[in-house]
Amino acid sequence: MDIVLYALTALLYGGLAVAGWRSHRHAAVCPMLESVPPVPAAAGGSAASGMSTSGRALLFVALLAHGVLLHTTIFPQNAMVFGFAFALSAMFWLGAGIYWIESFFFPLDGLRLLVLPLACVASLLPLAFNGVRVLPYSAAPMFKLHFLIANIAYGLFAIAALHAVLMLLVERRLHAMRGGVAQRHAAAAGNGWLSSWLDTLPPLLTLEKLLFRLIGAGFVLLTLTLVSGILFSEQLVDRALQLDHKTVFAILSWVMFGALLTARKVSGWRGRAALRWVLASFVALLLAYVGSRFVFEVLLHRAVV
Repeated sequence: MDIVLYALTALLYGGLAVAGWRSHRHAAVCPMLESVPPVPAAAGGSAASGMSTSGRALLFVALLAHGVLLHTTIFPQNAMVFGFAFALSAMFWLGAGIYWIESFFFPLDGLRLLVLPLACVASLLPLAFNGVRVLPYSAAPMFKLHFLIANIAYGLFAIAALHAVLMLLVERRLHAMRGGVAQRHAAAAGNGWLSSWLDTLPPLLTLEKLLFRLIGAGFVLLTLTLVSGILFSEQLVDRALQLDHKTVFAILSWVMFGALLTARKVSGWRGRAALRWVLASFVALLLAYVGSRFVFEVLLHRAVV
């Protein structure tokens, strides 16, 4: 049964990704005839229409299949199996789900072309890396609540990081488009496929608003993750906080995201520096969430929770 779910999930994600990129390439083959390239949609014009109804329905089926797959493989027969491959699979499942919800309100074709191939690859990773069996306390309600909150938080931050990458690309292109005519032609000629891809995005200010909404929601859930982790640790080993590498990186990412939101509220921090700070914060979180499991599971062949 699991192999059928793996195949169905990868086929749906992969098929939607291929269809999206083929549609994008078809739209990009007709070069602009004007001497000066137009201002991209991300600068304030209208974006593409977004996913079709059938595409959105197929993505919903993919999300259902992926969700059932995660549940059956992570929680087999009242046990729990987990590892860095399962962590990445869950992260991009939630990221694809968040994109699916966003697609009802914003035309985010550019994000879809990035999320779906990553979700396709991530959904297959547990086939190569089987993970490790987690201790019996995984059945405790407190642990399940902590696990659920943590995964939703990491999914929000994953999609926020992809937003930040797209915004950096859009901002770089806008700076090139604001230069002289020669710079505009060079930007359009050198990165035609990239420019047409970025044209499918909403205005930059809309992307920024979405980004900080995601970070704000993710920060609340990350706070709850740390608090529930401390409470769960007290119930398990009678110690409130274990200062291992996973905890240190999780707290570091929490501090970095909190500093970003504070600077945004107090001084309206934005631009490239803020976007790079988002990516640095996400890397710290990734090291806590996935990196520690990869090192222990693959390199050291030890279990880690």
